[in-house]
Amino acid sequence: MRIATGFIAAAAVLTLAGTAKTLAHHAFSTEFDASLEGELEGVVTRVWWANPHIRYIIDARMPDGTIEEWSLQPPGNLPTYRREGWTRESIQVGDMVTANGNLGRDGAKKMYPLCIVHENGERFGRCANAGSIAEVTADPDIDYTYSTNDYEVDISGFWDNRYRFRTTVDDFEPDPMPLTAESRAIYEAREFGDDHVLRCLPAGLPRIFGSPYPMEIVDAGTHYVVIFLQDNTPRWIWMDGRGEPEDRPLSSMGFSVGRWEDRALVIETTVLDPGWLDGSGYPMSGGDDTRIVERWEIAEDGLTIDRTMTIHDPLYTAPLVRTRGSQRGDARNLFESPPCDPTQHYIDMIERGRLEELLVQ
Repeated sequence: MRIATGFIAAAAVLTLAGTAKTLAHHAFSTEFDASLEGELEGVVTRVWWANPHIRYIIDARMPDGTIEEWSLQPPGNLPTYRREGWTRESIQVGDMVTANGNLGRDGAKKMYPLCIVHENGERFGRCANAGSIAEVTADPDIDYTYSTNDYEVDISGFWDNRYRFRTTVDDFEPDPMPLTAESRAIYEAREFGDDHVLRCLPAGLPRIFGSPYPMEIVDAGTHYVVIFLQDNTPRWIWMDGRGEPEDRPLSSMGFSVGRWEDRALVIETTVLDPGWLDGSGYPMSGGDDTRIVERWEIAEDGLTIDRTMTIHDPLYTAPLVRTRGSQRGDARNLFESPPCDPTQHYIDMIERGRLEELLVQ
């Protein structure tokens, strides 16, 4: 798409567009009109960078010189943007952008931008990337299938994590928590509703380690795939000696590598999102400052696992240790977890007058 030299406000360039079939979006037809196209120029005032879709709020200048607040809601999701080199830092508050796309229905001040042009000339969206792959790009000479390993210990299968379970709150050793002045200040400043899990965001590590939900382990050759039934959460534990990718973004489950030491699987995880260690609100630094080491000791009969997690984080004056267990279970109990519903949490936040504060985070 070619951007005109003279920027034209959206209200002045409404045109018919026969592109509805090419705009794959789960809510496009309810929010946007495929027959209305426009162009906006404005300054970014707010950024929401989160799945399933990001959003930019801009102050757009209208033909009469007035400023209106518009919402840019581009197609795609974070994994797609990452493949295209579109990151959280690409467009920031204060940047000037120009957007072309479909306008909101019923006069709503929102746009489905197929192209966003930064003031430095960089383009994002369909004008820079097609957004889909029509041709076969897989290499016919590569074997993409998985083969299991001949490990001495086979941990594949279904595991029940209620074995030796206890509530994942204040369960760390040493006790009391070895807080630094910084972590104590963060802990004491926490408020009701700050827990991201209440908003149905992934629990992630280290919290899911203590979950009583079952898990299934699959030997995929180069790695183990661990599927926790809590929120249908997948985890990859790489066993082929690979190192942490330099450009890997932080995530709730981080990047895990493992190795066998006799009958113990040792797992080291880094690149974690900052967050809470548990529902009590003890903070975790995340990023380069947090390293989690797990040791899964498999019993001689192969029926149980004693799992120990050690968290290394400069917010604490000593490593933190959490212990749990797993035992073999019947795969017939492997049911999909119902989706998390944050409705009650939002009701609680409304009652406390904190909903608006939460939504603008």
